[in-house]
Amino acid sequence: MIAGLLLGSLINAFAPDNTMIQDYLVNGLFHVVGTIFINLLKMLVVPLVTFSLICGVCGIGDVNKLGRIGVKSLVLFLLTTMLAITLAVFAAVSIGPGKDSQRPQNMQSTFIVPEAPPLTQVIIDFVPSNPVAAFAEGDMLQVIFFTMLFSICLLMLGERGRSVIDGAEKLNEVMMQIVIVVMSMAPYGIFAIMAKTFAVQGIELILPMISYFCVVVAVLIAHTIGTLMIMLRLLGKIDPVQFLKKVRTIQIFAFSTSSSNATIPVTLKTVEKRMGVDNATASFVVPLGATINMDGTAIMQGVAVVFIANVYGIELGLPGYLTVIGMAVLASIGTAGVPGVGLIMLAMVFNQVGLPVEGIALIMGIDRLLDMLRTAVNVTGDAVVTLIVAKSENSLSLDIFNDPDAGTLESVHLPHDAMPK
Repeated sequence: MIAGLLLGSLINAFAPDNTMIQDYLVNGLFHVVGTIFINLLKMLVVPLVTFSLICGVCGIGDVNKLGRIGVKSLVLFLLTTMLAITLAVFAAVSIGPGKDSQRPQNMQSTFIVPEAPPLTQVIIDFVPSNPVAAFAEGDMLQVIFFTMLFSICLLMLGERGRSVIDGAEKLNEVMMQIVIVVMSMAPYGIFAIMAKTFAVQGIELILPMISYFCVVVAVLIAHTIGTLMIMLRLLGKIDPVQFLKKVRTIQIFAFSTSSSNATIPVTLKTVEKRMGVDNATASFVVPLGATINMDGTAIMQGVAVVFIANVYGIELGLPGYLTVIGMAVLASIGTAGVPGVGLIMLAMVFNQVGLPVEGIALIMGIDRLLDMLRTAVNVTGDAVVTLIVAKSENSLSLDIFNDPDAGTLESVHLPHDAMPK
């Protein structure tokens, strides 16, 4: 990751107009390798979530317990989002990014933001009219809904559904093995993604927006090592230091791919094999968190609202900031799974508090870099909530969690016994 960042920055600084480097290296090799790696991760998401969720629901075996886990997860995800946006607004108001900036004279008045769907449509869209289309398009909320309904009905069939459950468990093992194979290619994929990103964007892109960028990064770090770790200690009675050591793999994948969904395979493997959460709990909480947990995005929009208000000289006051906090928490669920979710959420908040939506154009330039950091925070929150829920349900193995070598990446090889003689 560091090598890719350095190489990409050097290319951006010294060879931005070199046709050969740009065509054959940046948009050639780096683009191909990075895109293939992300596609490999995305390829795993739907089948892995499906088989893992079937095993998880059927492994729980009790619909009441399943409902209890769902309620706990939802409440905790909303709590982390509320704490994240509150911390972001407080920090931004205290520091005041954008106060010394000049109000833009030639702002893009034609800046178009995707329209957010109404709440009624969001609720309707939870239920797939065509489950095959939901699986094909990777609509995770619909995939989770259908798979949970399918799994609950398998439980209701009793012994008649046993063969299907056994088959799902075997297919889940196959998918986990594919995760191991794909993860063995991670260093090359992450290097290519980082090199292309910084070759195109360049670190100097941050300089004009340094105050906004620094406040967002500071709050993201504070939420990760402060708020989330306090929750882990108080609610889960779990060692935050050991957790931070083991969550690093998930954070690196999320940072490089900028996608919580693409990181689901790595998150599942890490919380199960490295941290000791049983499959039944992890397979339910992790996909749900990747879909609705928006801690990083909430932090970005909290700082962005204060920044744009300062740039335009608009005083929001306490009612405005409370509105921002409430909107962020509601929008984290209301816009889940919608393309461009961060942009939609930010536009919704801007409209609600009376800020000019075209102000979003000011911060879009560096949003790609911040998106990488936001996603790393999001998946950290997913893992924290998963551990807290697992601990409360006595489905967390502390022996595995406290073992620093538990679940380290296995070697990828074909067994000699499988080779023809």
